[in-house]
Amino acid sequence: MAVLLVVVGAMLVAVLLAGAGDRLRLPWPVLLLLLGAAAAFVPGIEAPDIEPELILPLFLPPLLYATAQRTSWALFRLRWRTIAFLAIGLVVATVAAVAGTLVALTGVGVAAALALSAAVAPPDPVAVEAVAGPLRVPRRLVATLQSEGLFNDATALVIFQTAVLAASAGGDLGGVELALRFVYGAAMAVAIGLVASWLARRALDRLTDVVASNGLTLVLPFAVYLAADALGASGVIAVVVAALQLRQHSDADASEARLTGSAFWNVVEMLVTGVAFALIGLELRAVLAQADRSLGTILAHAGIVCGVVIGVRLVWMMLALVSIRSGPPTPAERAVPSTPGEALVLAWAGMRGLATLALALALPTTLDTGAPFPDRAELVIIACSVLVVTLVGPGLTLPVLVRALGLREDADVAGEAERQMAARARRAALDELATVDREALGVDDEQGEQVLDELRTRFARVGAALSGDDVPRPDDPDGDRDDDYRERLARLKHRREQWTRLQAVALAAARREVVAARSEPGIDPEVADRVLRRLDVRSLARGV
Repeated sequence: MAVLLVVVGAMLVAVLLAGAGDRLRLPWPVLLLLLGAAAAFVPGIEAPDIEPELILPLFLPPLLYATAQRTSWALFRLRWRTIAFLAIGLVVATVAAVAGTLVALTGVGVAAALALSAAVAPPDPVAVEAVAGPLRVPRRLVATLQSEGLFNDATALVIFQTAVLAASAGGDLGGVELALRFVYGAAMAVAIGLVASWLARRALDRLTDVVASNGLTLVLPFAVYLAADALGASGVIAVVVAALQLRQHSDADASEARLTGSAFWNVVEMLVTGVAFALIGLELRAVLAQADRSLGTILAHAGIVCGVVIGVRLVWMMLALVSIRSGPPTPAERAVPSTPGEALVLAWAGMRGLATLALALALPTTLDTGAPFPDRAELVIIACSVLVVTLVGPGLTLPVLVRALGLREDADVAGEAERQMAARARRAALDELATVDREALGVDDEQGEQVLDELRTRFARVGAALSGDDVPRPDDPDGDRDDDYRERLARLKHRREQWTRLQAVALAAARREVVAARSEPGIDPEVADRVLRRLDVRSLARGV
């Protein structure tokens, strides 16, 4: 019962803080972290007993799946060099720097130091979305941070798992073994993700109930993660690949499933994050009681590690800037970062999140010999300190930094991207109406021609509404007046049926165009999703 009360309370607090953060213009993950840390020291609130090996499979899969659905393969192909530079190169550099610092400061073994370093290395895409999203930071910067956050977990997790195995067995960690593990884990994970997405698509094609479809997508990330873990592959990469494949091959006509699924995963993301921060935060009390060194000494070590983490990221972003400027000419949408200001924002936005907490607490409590894991309590406290510094500091100061550097995205630029996407949808609808088989749709009479002309006029004006502008909705066609009420009613019914059939055809063409455009290089998935959401709403409402 105590565990249930903590879980329900954490969900309620997450919902309230999300609303409070929106009103106060503060990122809700920061508020959640501060409250979770404070709750750890409230007498009477006991931390439930969570097995370390359950933390990652419970909390990471749904959050990774929810975040991956907001991006696309096209975005990865467009910026794969930058993503690899950050998700692999920066993680490895951070792990090496932090591990060396820990060994020098605490005298802990190399394997244990590498395990903790892997925990603090990867920034969190959920925190980036919550903090940077509302600031109107240029979308290419936010998209780069999100993409980095999806794949850096994979690099960190491979290093973490290999280091824990070496530490538990009391052996050394070989560079060749680590590289082989990473290559195998990544390749196998991609295969598992592709197979899982193919099977899921076959199942979704046969499920007509929206609730069942959403239920399948909820189970899928857990199943994929566990399958990959059982085969020694990267569960992170497998979940991300499965999510990207399903999103790319989604049915353009599945308007109801898309709308409910989007709302469903937004709720899941909020509640899972709330429960994770609360449960893991409550573990801090027990960890502090287990520490061998004084809290002051541990916090001093933690402060140095925080400086190393932030410093390495800043240096790495400046190296990326120098590399871009000294290399061959790069299109503007691929040049990230392209200015010192952008490099500074990318460096400061390296916020740690759930992965850092989960990995730190996933450190085993004992070695294979039965002896306690060396300095586990201190390592966990250091990881939590890095999380607090890198999440709370940037979360509260990033708005000031963005405004000071003048990096807020121009509203006209953002609006133009939506208008262009809406124009594509409008053209697709008009082209479909121009070539529609009128006889097959039963609109080949004179009244059908009138309906078709009116619908073309309506879609010619609908671009502004699809791009988010407020446009008055025209009155519905109301048919020719007739003295005979029954004949007039029949004509109106026939006209309405023709209108509905033609409108459904036009909206379906518009949806297909936007879904296809979402997978094109240079198209921002978020822009396509916003236009597609409005089309889905109109499709379900049977109105334009």
